[in-house]
Amino acid sequence: MRFVPALEPPLVLGAGPAGCAAAIELARAGLTPTLIDRCNTVGDPLCGGFMSWRTLAQLDALGVQTADLGGRRVDHLRLFAHGREVHTPLPQAALGLSRHAFDSRLREVSLQCGARLAIDTIRTFSGGIARGQQRDWHAQALFLATGKHDIRGQSRPRTRSDPALGLRIRLPAHPAREALVGSAIELHLFRGGYAGIVLQEGGSANVCLALRKSALAKAGGDPALLLDRVASDNAHFAARLDSDWRTARIETVGAVPYGWIARTTEPGLFRLGDQAAVIPSLAGEGMSIALASGVMAARHWLAGGAKAAQTYQRAFATRAHAPVQLAKAARTLAETRLGSTAALALARLFPALVLDLAERCRIDTDSHVQPAVTCA
Repeated sequence: MRFVPALEPPLVLGAGPAGCAAAIELARAGLTPTLIDRCNTVGDPLCGGFMSWRTLAQLDALGVQTADLGGRRVDHLRLFAHGREVHTPLPQAALGLSRHAFDSRLREVSLQCGARLAIDTIRTFSGGIARGQQRDWHAQALFLATGKHDIRGQSRPRTRSDPALGLRIRLPAHPAREALVGSAIELHLFRGGYAGIVLQEGGSANVCLALRKSALAKAGGDPALLLDRVASDNAHFAARLDSDWRTARIETVGAVPYGWIARTTEPGLFRLGDQAAVIPSLAGEGMSIALASGVMAARHWLAGGAKAAQTYQRAFATRAHAPVQLAKAARTLAETRLGSTAALALARLFPALVLDLAERCRIDTDSHVQPAVTCA
């Protein structure tokens, strides 16, 4: 039985995948949720860009027509390490799609469903008050879906001495990269980190690296020098960069708490997406987890209101534990020469194991994602 709210629906802080999924679910229940975001224009966040077949199924369930998203078909995985490579087909087709295109469509569907968008920068939340630059927002419940950006008083712990560093560079369409990458999602494993490459709409290449912060320090704090060093040690990766990367913008995000899961929360505060669980990016399931958390939080609130926050957080943490820990272990192994060598050998001899790993690095949403009610 669903809770019939007597007050305004929860505020949804962050109009990214997790926040929009929650807003769509609330709007489909007949409510008018408010999405609060810092920007009126949709950006292109660093993380994401690969939509697995599971993510596409979740979008269909939300009423987002995946056939209209554009993007590039991805049908196989290509692994590289120490000059060697292995190919394996994906179980189903995935999509290479920029976060700008993805987030824009989700925001559009949210508004079509009946959500409202407000632009403000929320500084703190406590006692049912979200304090923003423009005004104070009063609500019994807040859905915290700010991605990798924490708000004051709700920061995720960062205790590692050498935390993860994310680096992204977007390269224009180029015949040579088209021939090399094609319809693959590529993972380039190297000592201390890995890089993912996928072609997206228009043929542009999204190149994301996950390394240790110490690697940037060794490069004198210069991301370009760091990229240069990685390329000089990895010929296949260097071939994808070609020479035009030197004029492209390099974006970084520091102290990514990979492996962190929110197991508790305060009354009325629902943590979504990366504010609920941060899965290492090599799993390719970050967007799937974001969507699952949004839908799950909305359904818990509809069933129990603000009081359901702690029940939701425990339930989501339970679902996220195994996928996040497995992806964390895979990342740790991939960062070592022995681990990456073993990964290639296993992928070559037993390709089904790689796909099984990908399957296990997801949150099972069958119990709380239902058939779509299209808003548009």
